[in-house]
Amino acid sequence: QVQLVESGGGLVQAGGSLRLSCAASGSVLRVNAMGWYRQAPGEQRELVAAVTEGGSANYANFVKGRFTAARDNNKNTIYLEMNNLKPEDTAVYYCNADAVSFLGRRSYWGEGTQVTVSS
Repeated sequence: QVQLVESGGGLVQAGGSLRLSCAASGSVLRVNAMGWYRQAPGEQRELVAAVTEGGSANYANFVKGRFTAARDNNKNTIYLEMNNLKPEDTAVYYCNADAVSFLGRRSYWGEGTQVTVSS
């Protein structure tokens, strides 16, 4: 099995910054795409950013220019640098990984980390 452990969430004022991390561990043979999603209360989970194994990143329009996602493949870790945070960025942020283990290939989710931006 593969476990994803997120860290770095918290409370920040509008305009501030946070850095999220997510590390894949366990019976990891290979990690393909990794990404960050978020879910605000009463809303559907939505993609924030995704990074391929080769390091190419794609972003949702609402974070372009403010968030940066990057990977360290040696550590099976993805980071999300969030700058100029806005109250509407408040949500639980989830890490996702398309990973291969001895059980085969599947999509894994972390438990989520809360990000709260005060106005």
